Amino acid sequence: MKITANRYNPYNKNNKPQSFKGLYSNKLLLKSLGFAADYPALFSGTLAFLLSAIARPLAILSTPKTDKENKKYACAKALASNAGGYLLMAAASIPVSNAVIKIDKKPSKFINEKTIKMLKKKSPDLIKSKYYQFATQLFKLGLGMLIALPKSALTCFLIPPVMSLFFKNKKHAETQHKQNSNVISFKGMYNSATEKLAKSIGKIINTKPFQKFVNRYADTDFALHIMNLTDTLLTGSFIAMTAKSKKIKQERKKALIYNSAISTGLSIAGSYVVNKYTEKPVEKFINKFKEVNKNSPVLEKYVEGIKIAKPALILGGIYYIIIPVISTFFADRADKKHNIKLY
Repeated sequence: MKITANRYNPYNKNNKPQSFKGLYSNKLLLKSLGFAADYPALFSGTLAFLLSAIARPLAILSTPKTDKENKKYACAKALASNAGGYLLMAAASIPVSNAVIKIDKKPSKFINEKTIKMLKKKSPDLIKSKYYQFATQLFKLGLGMLIALPKSALTCFLIPPVMSLFFKNKKHAETQHKQNSNVISFKGMYNSATEKLAKSIGKIINTKPFQKFVNRYADTDFALHIMNLTDTLLTGSFIAMTAKSKKIKQERKKALIYNSAISTGLSIAGSYVVNKYTEKPVEKFINKFKEVNKNSPVLEKYVEGIKIAKPALILGGIYYIIIPVISTFFADRADKKHNIKLY
């Protein structure tokens, strides 16, 4: 999968600040921020992939006074969601992000003059306008909501084979053998559809309802809102599919469902609290960052990346490190206390 850079190419060596030193001009940081701005959904997915593969299983397995089998299923769910979700996110997000990059390069080709004027507002450059950035990020981040249902279905599908792979026992061996007969492949012709996709996105941006939405919510924490809404849809669909699943052990479904609901609820609540208390420190960081990198031709792109990275890091830290221990502990107790019949 080839990632195409836009005119604010943060990966171009000629655009990298050479005279700046320290954290604010760290090469890895600048590359990460540029990637977060151009591919926000994939950036969040990559962060979730790393945390879910390492931090979350360790946190779950370290939960005290909890049934070992319930912990294993919680780990299997985390690993299954990790693998399936990342592949889906990569397959869906790269074409859309590349389509938006095409619009970045030649806005007038895809967006009419009236829309461009509306999105620019007082900004001298359309690409630097917060309204344009908000409009395009809606498409990039909104992908998570569109793939919520297939991601949940894939997670449920992968839990039994993951259990067999990481927590081997005789009962899971047969399930693994059956599941292995189905191969999921992701093939896409990303470049061939980019032009058409860019035109479709442009048409949506040109509509009045979309423009009204942009005008109203451009100054909000839209990235955090979209990520939390996506998590809510993912959890709701996963719970419904888990309840009906014939592959997951009936006696383990309740704990798995409780775990998912508690994790998401606490994560969303915690993210808004942490976001509120980190507003001033992040604002100071951005101001300092702007000062250090003021001569960079891609400064606005980096700042956009900071605004995407912030909620992703907050949600990642809460959801994959802190919450798993709490949710696994209480899910285990809810499972033992409440005798709820599932499908």
